Amino acid sequence: MSKNSMLSPLSHLAAMVLKAALPAAAIVAAAGFAPALLAQTPAVPPAATPAEAQAQDEPELVEFETAKLRLIAVPAFVAPSPADTPAGNSTNLGRQIAEVIASDMRASGLFEPAGPSGLRAITLGEVTAPQYDFWKGRGVDQLIEGFIRVGADGNLTIGCYLYDVTFAGEITRLGFVVTPGEWRRAAHKCADAFYSRVTGEKPFFDSRIAYIAESGPKGNRIKRLAIMDSDGANHKFITSGQATALTPRYSPNYRSILYLSYTDGNPRIYVYDVDSGRQRLITQSRNPTFAPRWSPDGKTILYSMAIAGNTDIYKISVNGGEPVRLTSAPGIDVGGSFSPDGTQIVFESDRSGSQQIYIMNADGSNPRRISFQGGRFATPEWSPRGDLIAVTRIAGDFRVGTMRPDGSNLRLLTDSWQDEAPTWAPNGRVIQFFRTAKNSGKTGIWQVDLTGRNERQLPTPVDGSDPAWGPVLP
Repeated sequence: MSKNSMLSPLSHLAAMVLKAALPAAAIVAAAGFAPALLAQTPAVPPAATPAEAQAQDEPELVEFETAKLRLIAVPAFVAPSPADTPAGNSTNLGRQIAEVIASDMRASGLFEPAGPSGLRAITLGEVTAPQYDFWKGRGVDQLIEGFIRVGADGNLTIGCYLYDVTFAGEITRLGFVVTPGEWRRAAHKCADAFYSRVTGEKPFFDSRIAYIAESGPKGNRIKRLAIMDSDGANHKFITSGQATALTPRYSPNYRSILYLSYTDGNPRIYVYDVDSGRQRLITQSRNPTFAPRWSPDGKTILYSMAIAGNTDIYKISVNGGEPVRLTSAPGIDVGGSFSPDGTQIVFESDRSGSQQIYIMNADGSNPRRISFQGGRFATPEWSPRGDLIAVTRIAGDFRVGTMRPDGSNLRLLTDSWQDEAPTWAPNGRVIQFFRTAKNSGKTGIWQVDLTGRNERQLPTPVDGSDPAWGPVLP
């Protein structure tokens, strides 16, 4: 079974089982179906909490900056009948599932997770009947509990539940039957559902990242295309390093990766199919080529190419063919990124004398500069929400920030020596970028949320640059 098809809805009967107020043991006994995701069930919650009542599709940033972090407890998931699996003993997996969920919630910048370390073990009965007074006495706002059981066919049944401690009621629940190798995706899906239910935002944890894995001496770096989960797990090298790979981007349907490859000094733009492992050539040239990017509908590719000392932005069909030039001003125009509706393109240009941010219509008409805050600006990328553009601001140091599409409200989110090349989480809540250490020159993949307060580095086996965040997996 493909990992991309693992999370399909289970049967209506199984959905009814989880929806009913049955003991956890009964849920486990009734959920023995083919490996799949059990669709989220509309469990009846208590009266809306203040957070839920205020939640909107796109909450204002000021709410994030002033809101108190919600304390959410995530004890280890219960394994009522411990058993060994290819992924480890189910008791250990129960703890690891809780660790993944807690890490995801922490990465959002909106929650202060506790557990599973330091929390007492819960019983199977508590999974559907939490001890609210116990958790309330420890200042917990929300509670995530669950179970894991190994079926006779070797597949895992995982149930996860979100409770509001203050109102002493269930908010939502999910159930999964998955292969042992796919337990992490089940954990991410639980975190996604809980995050969306509490915040009103779209999820982003069950997604993948493409980046350039770098190794070797400074003057002869090997640059390979690699992919991993949004938290750095399930890492995989895609290319061998015989040809230099640069600037990857996931397709809107998550199935393909667009990237630039240099072989013998000649640039080629490829699309790599994640499922089949095959790639196909889109275009090649003897001219320097930069930064290929998808259109929102996946039908068009933007890229920049230098001809006779002038660098312009071009577009080409995803099926190849003749490219169309979109810019013609003297200078260097690079880094095109479509708006979510596909009607506009943001790019960087030095036509005014220094690197600045410009916006033009998708056909190349009506270009206008939007950055006037001092310093230089580079690597713009439009937010999936359409409300912000992420940029690299260069004024001595390189810092990642955001501005509105009209250029107003510049906010610098990082404060290191060299942070650059921002890419958005699927919900527009978190930005990923790569950081170069001042003394060693080592590069790594980092994330920061829109408040700038919650920053973390993702683990990679070698140095990393040019990250690209893919869409949420189905």
